[in-house]
Formats: sequence, structure tokens, C-alpha cells
Amino acid sequence: MKVQDIMTRAVHSVRPADSIAEAARSMVENDVGFLPVIDGRDLVGVVTDRDIAVRAVAAQADSHSPVRRIMSEDVATCSPDDDVEDALETMSNEQVRRLPVCDDRDEVVGIIGLADAAMRDPEPSDVTETFAEICQSTGLHCQAPVPRESKPLLEV
Repeated sequence: MKVQDIMTRAVHSVRPADSIAEAARSMVENDVGFLPVIDGRDLVGVVTDRDIAVRAVAAQADSHSPVRRIMSEDVATCSPDDDVEDALETMSNEQVRRLPVCDDRDEVVGIIGLADAAMRDPEPSDVTETFAEICQSTGLHCQAPVPRESKPLLEV
């Protein structure tokens, strides 16, 4: 099965200069938790509902700040012609639940997520395995601030 067979084609996006609040409103209005950040036609990042909660709200960032302050810039993508298994492997390797789908001009033409694969892929074991690998803590996308000093929480 190909990515184009199961991807979501309606892509809602934001621009890097759009505010964090605008991104959050777009997520609410479109019932999504993931937005590609597009500058012109170029994919320059992604922002998730978790980015808004952890990188913005928890850090007390101004909601009028541009989304570029909290977006993830190194974005893995896939092609509409890729096999779903390859997209799941990329998700597993990158520890993400969603991937932008880009055409041969590198323009975003869809989104594929674990939910798409779970609902439409005839091999649910692939989705389960991918989910388990994404959940392993490797620190790849750790959003917690790095502690200045390592001190034990409790001295014995």
C-alpha cells in the first residue's frame, strides 16, 4: 500500500511569522494537533499541540510570539509514492507520529499519521510495532530543559 492511498490530503498549515495563538486556534478549528510551517512553498518546520503546551505555555512564552520560536525545524518527510511500511519506519526512526508528505517539488501535499495507518493499513502489527518504538525514550525529541547541575533529588 502506498502513502498516497491513506494520507490526509487536506493540509492546514501556518507561516513562521504567525503567532503561537493563531497556530493553536487553527488546531482547534481544524481538529488537528500538527501543522506544517510553510514559508512560501517551502516546508521550514512543524508545530504540534505538544510544542504549544511544552515549549510555549510551560515556558511562559507570549502567545503573540511567532510560531518559529517553538517549531521543530528538522522535519522528516515522505513521498506519496512511498510504501506505508517505509513511512512507518521513518516515523519509528524519528520517533514521531505524523509525517508531512511532499511531492517531487518538495511541496506538502498531505499528512500521514499513525492513525491513518491504524485505520487503513491491512497490517496492524506494523502500526503497533511503530507505536512501541516511538514510545521508547531516546531523548531524540526531548523538550525538557537541560539541567544546569545534576544533583540527586533525594540524598540518602
